[in-house]
Amino acid sequence: MCGGALTLLAGTAPFASRASNGSYPSGPIRLVVPFPPGGSVDTVARTIGPQLQEQLGQPVVIENRPGASSVIGAQYVKHAKSDGYTILLNASLQVANPMLLSTATYDPMKDFVPITGIGAQPQLVLVRADGPYKTLADLLNDARKRPRELQWAIAAFGAAGHLACELLNVEAKIQMPVVPYKGGAPALVDLMGGHVSAMIEPMASAYPHVKAGRLRALAVTSDKRLPSLPDLPTVAESGFPGFDMPSWYGLWVPAGTPDSVVDRLYREMQKAVQAPAVANKLASIAFLPRASSPSDFTRYTASELSKYRTLIAQANIKADQ
Repeated sequence: MCGGALTLLAGTAPFASRASNGSYPSGPIRLVVPFPPGGSVDTVARTIGPQLQEQLGQPVVIENRPGASSVIGAQYVKHAKSDGYTILLNASLQVANPMLLSTATYDPMKDFVPITGIGAQPQLVLVRADGPYKTLADLLNDARKRPRELQWAIAAFGAAGHLACELLNVEAKIQMPVVPYKGGAPALVDLMGGHVSAMIEPMASAYPHVKAGRLRALAVTSDKRLPSLPDLPTVAESGFPGFDMPSWYGLWVPAGTPDSVVDRLYREMQKAVQAPAVANKLASIAFLPRASSPSDFTRYTASELSKYRTLIAQANIKADQ
């Protein structure tokens, strides 16, 4: 497995110095992000990490372990010690991957303990700012005229953006193949470079490029328009009633982690997402924080797993593309 870069949010003592018999936490905590820096999951981690560090009184280290549509990072956390010092921050593909990838040899409901759902954010349908498409209809009409010539960039196979692309392919009756990348950041670079035609990507990583004039947003995947982009129509308004595909995020620890540790981390996350600095940053990317309890998050992920299973069958998404 590949190791990712470690970013310490403040000066830290070595991991080996953690006291084994102290109260939790008594040493640095690894917050594993299974994507490279710059994408939406990494953005959320780096927004929340410093606040968690301040509250816990211990260093929180952002550890990027990208690859295999987040499977490498997830497998790493699965096999880590069940002591609360290695935490996975991932998006919805955490529950979708085992249905799509043979490399995802984990059960999302049995091999991990859910801490909390951090929240969700809408996604943007994106094209190059200097390209020919001014509306979603422009893109889809061109795709109908040229089957399989236009391509979607996707941050990872099984990610919310990927599933949104596949759903739009089905509902719009178009054939736009997907091109998987190792995270949102490299996919966005190729989109801006004209190597792919379009992309559906969460606000956290997409909006800065729209605001800077490098990309054009054609629609938003939420069921309501965004206050920050009031003139941008929803996909539902653009001819696909009921279309609603957000990107959601959560925290997990390895199975067997003590309930007391899970409860502590949940309570700290509740406080963290309400901290003014965190709340303001999340609001700027249209992120809706909701630090759900471990039991509520378990029910939510089970419901999402069922929804994705239906979509994968409906869209005939093939595993290991």
